[in-house]
Amino acid sequence: MKSKPRLSFWQIWNMSFGFLGIQFGFALQNANVSRIFETLGAKIEDIPILWIAAPLTGLIVQPIIGHLSDHTWNRLGRRRPYFLTGAILASLALLVMPNSPVLWVAAGMLWIMDASINISMEPFRAFVGDMLPSEQRTKGFAMQSFFIGTGAVVASALPYLLTNLFGVENTAPEGIIPPSVKYSFYIGAAAFFTAVLWTVLRTKEYPPEELASFSEKSTEEAIHKDKSDQYDNTALKKKIRNAGYFIIAGLGLSAVFFWKKFNGELYIFSLGLLIFGLLMLTAAILEKKGYRKNGFVEILSDFSEMPATMKQLAVVQFFSWFALFAMWIYTTPAVTSHIYHTSDTKSALFNEGANWVGICFAVYNGVAALIAFLLPILARFTSRKITHMICLVAGGAGLISIFLFKSPELLLLSMVGVGIAWASILSMPYAILTGSLPREKMGVYMGIFNFFIVIPQILAASILGFITKEIFKGEAIYSLILGGISMAIAALMVLFVKDND
Repeated sequence: MKSKPRLSFWQIWNMSFGFLGIQFGFALQNANVSRIFETLGAKIEDIPILWIAAPLTGLIVQPIIGHLSDHTWNRLGRRRPYFLTGAILASLALLVMPNSPVLWVAAGMLWIMDASINISMEPFRAFVGDMLPSEQRTKGFAMQSFFIGTGAVVASALPYLLTNLFGVENTAPEGIIPPSVKYSFYIGAAAFFTAVLWTVLRTKEYPPEELASFSEKSTEEAIHKDKSDQYDNTALKKKIRNAGYFIIAGLGLSAVFFWKKFNGELYIFSLGLLIFGLLMLTAAILEKKGYRKNGFVEILSDFSEMPATMKQLAVVQFFSWFALFAMWIYTTPAVTSHIYHTSDTKSALFNEGANWVGICFAVYNGVAALIAFLLPILARFTSRKITHMICLVAGGAGLISIFLFKSPELLLLSMVGVGIAWASILSMPYAILTGSLPREKMGVYMGIFNFFIVIPQILAASILGFITKEIFKGEAIYSLILGGISMAIAALMVLFVKDND
């Protein structure tokens, strides 16, 4: 067996360039969707539940796309067909989203747009594992972080730039999205498609036979043996037990919510746990009956057989992404109310504050783009674990500090901390994870790993509205503090991760 050849700087650049476009669309979504919802009449406590479409689509789409891309090979290759398909669909969604006439249309378009972005994004993570040798993977994910940051800088600042440099109108009649936001989404659609097309055309994938010849651990050596012919009763009991945990948690939370007469949206998370547990139980039964090769069964079986490193990273991801989701959905209402002292979406002051949030998001993404190339150096002198922990502490401090500042300009200091964390969240967990995964299941495990990104987002979407309304009395700024605390917990959890390549 031979080792994968090292790729040049420009080869890694080309294979990562598509993330520039993906993050262009993702950043427009993060910085502007809450604004669009408020403009179309959403109440502040309803915003999290409207956002639930985004994590739900990731939960469903990413493992399926990962599984399919593991078993695909055609003229475009293994991962590239999904890059291109997602780019076409996401670009169309970006054109439609800012023209939503009513709130329910905007919520539906968020669902479609996020699903399309996920189709493109998931295979990019597995792409690094496919193409790069172990010693270059940290650099590969750092390059992705650079393009993520760069694309998001421009995308997040677009409404502000169009208004202040080109005189595009930043206000509109009640219920109408301002032209500055509309044109930003149109530019984003073009950037998304063009950047992904560059990677599709400028990168060649290893054919299956050549990929199999590289000296990577096989599935049998790295994780588990295929049990399609020989079923392990011990494994069956473990999978049934794991399914039981989800079922009991779902039923238990539903009973508590019913007893305490909580709002209906809180049932979404408990219902999701219950459904997922039942699916795991079904998959275990079907596997015993010899259906291991069925895609549905295989995905859920792989979930039950995750390597230890992946489970440990899952906890870190949970708290990290809970914090990020709280920031994305509540920064606009927090800044406009806490610093600009207005909630009137028709006012010039509100839209000025909303545009400044775009600048804040641009700054944290710009910091992430710059820090991305320093992370491999810091990891070399310390470790990937310590590097990630330091960055998460900086992010938690950044989120909490927003409460302390009264001037919009000072928020940029907060965003420096968030940007440091964002750079690491986009690279270090994946650099650690890929060393523990078998090459032939890289896509599906990257998709399953996404569970621990979207589950905390679903939880946040289910409970943050209630917490903000009932506990924080409508003060969105306290939801950002909660996010900062969650990121600090994630930093602590990094210490328990085993980074074995």
